[in-house]
Amino acid sequence: MTIIASLLRAAHLPDSPTARLDAELLLAASLDKPRSYLHTWPEKIVSSEAASTFAEFLARRRGGEPVAYILGQQGFWKLDLEVAPHTLIPRPDTELLVETALALLPNTPAKVLDLGTGSGAIALALASERANWQVTAVDRIPEAVALAARNRERLQLENVSVLCSHWFSALAGQRFDLIISNPPYIAVGDVHLAEGDVRFEPESALVAGADGLDDIRDIIAQAPQHLNAAGWLMLEHGYDQAAAVRELLQSAGFEQVESRKDLGAHERITLGRLLC
Repeated sequence: MTIIASLLRAAHLPDSPTARLDAELLLAASLDKPRSYLHTWPEKIVSSEAASTFAEFLARRRGGEPVAYILGQQGFWKLDLEVAPHTLIPRPDTELLVETALALLPNTPAKVLDLGTGSGAIALALASERANWQVTAVDRIPEAVALAARNRERLQLENVSVLCSHWFSALAGQRFDLIISNPPYIAVGDVHLAEGDVRFEPESALVAGADGLDDIRDIIAQAPQHLNAAGWLMLEHGYDQAAAVRELLQSAGFEQVESRKDLGAHERITLGRLLC
């Protein structure tokens, strides 16, 4: 006979700041219960089936697999999203893009483009807060497009359209008031690619050339043909890339260029406005 409290004590995940949380999330999912259930009913008996599922989840987590991929879901902004190994796991730092965009544009009708949408996290968060915005979400990976579309349908966000496009390739003639993106920005051979959850995420969504800026250069070069007058371009980038991204934006004719800091006090996003 096994109870909830004893299963958590015996979880033995690798020591990390999230080890206890990881174990609780995996056990709650095994029981098909919220995390609060574990603390409310620590002496509840766990079925052999649930215990077996929990053991399988723990084995995968000990192997380094991210909890989000094990469970197939991740919270972002105020949304619960389906995630899968062919897309990045949405992270809290990326919520800075959403927060900044909502503060930047007035709550009036606008056209917004999310480049490289992955699970749809950014596009869906914006659409959930601004019913009068028309948000287009694109990705070049068909599986990611399908995943973002499923999230859109489950969340019933009718003001989002999802399509397959390599950056602007399927958007000829279309213009937007805001273009926003969390593109690949890690350099080839960066040591972080062999660490933590990143090991399990798709390299195509992470790596962008020798200095990590290849995709950001492409987006900045093409964005002016797809922005309305006084439109904004907003990009997430690496913790040490802000100065380079500001220079790229300024060289491309963007004004009001500035960077914003993430939860770790790193300059994580940079934005600029095309006034002409």
